Parts: sequence; structure tokens; C-alpha cells
Amino acid sequence: YSQTGHYQQVQRWQQAVAQTPALLARVQDPKAQPLDEDELRRLALGLRTTLWQNPDASIEDWLMLGRLGRVLDNAAMATQAYARAYALAPDNDSAAFGYAEALLRVSDPRGDALVRQLMESQRVNDRLLNLYALSASEQAHFSEALTAWRLLLKRLPPDDTRRAVIEHHINQTEQRLTHEHPAVDAQG
Repeated sequence: YSQTGHYQQVQRWQQAVAQTPALLARVQDPKAQPLDEDELRRLALGLRTTLWQNPDASIEDWLMLGRLGRVLDNAAMATQAYARAYALAPDNDSAAFGYAEALLRVSDPRGDALVRQLMESQRVNDRLLNLYALSASEQAHFSEALTAWRLLLKRLPPDDTRRAVIEHHINQTEQRLTHEHPAVDAQG
């Protein structure tokens, strides 16, 4: 059995579950050494197991699993974890924005709907403005995207490193708007 019954995989899984509390503590401690990719994978496996056994666990655990899914480039894990977090606490901004972002990353139309719903609910912040602009741009709603990115740019401090990325998005979107609608003034 030890050679054909996947004993080593089961043993690694059990080790991951046992290591989960220590890995979770380390990832949450800003002074601790960052986890490497293998440790992040073990943490995700252990956390998934824990949450499978107790799906109504802390929303923070579901959010952590969503972030791990995003970092590990596992869209399904991220989307499922953020969906559960959002179901448990729809008023939690981290859950709502994380879920919307995960849906947008996999081109799920529910992401666009959720972003619009969040914009209407007056829960606007920099992260949501960026999600809204990205969503609008993907749907070729360039004027909406420009408005959101310009508003976001005004909200950012002059020395914020994100300004260059936002300015790039604005320039790119202005070019697309001018190219697709030459009669429309891109300055809006």
C-alpha cells in the first residue's frame, strides 16, 4: 500500500494540516520570515481541509484562503473561498471586493454585476474604483472607465506608486476611446 496507495500524498496532506496553525501564525506576523511557495501551498491545503470540516468557520480564514488562491494563481480556489466569505458576511468589504475581483479575473459576468451593486451601495474606495474601471474597460465602456480612473487618480497622494499604473490605464483607454469613436472627445 505504501507504494501504490498514495501513502506519501496522504502523509504530506496530514503534515500540511498539522502545520497549518504555525504557518498561519507566520503569515500573519509582519516580523516573521515570509512563507515560500511550498509553505504557501501547504498552508492552502491545510486551511482548505480545516474549512471543509467547518465551512462556517471564521470569515478571516475564508479571506486568507482567497488571498492564497490569488497568490498561488489558483482562480478556482480564490473564487470559491471569496464566495464563501461573501456568503457569510456580504457587508464585509474585504469579502465583497475579493469576490468581485475573483469573478472579474475569470470573466464571470457576476463580477460586473457585483461591482456595480457595490458602487451603488456607497461602499466606494480605491480598490472598488479600480475594479469598476477595469470592469468597464473590459466591457468597452471606455468613458466609464476613464471617469473611474480619473477619480481614483485624484484620490491618490502625489507620491503614491500606483499613480503611474493608473496614468498608463488612462492613456491607454483614451487611445482606445479615440480609436473606436474618433468623433468623441477623449477628454470627456
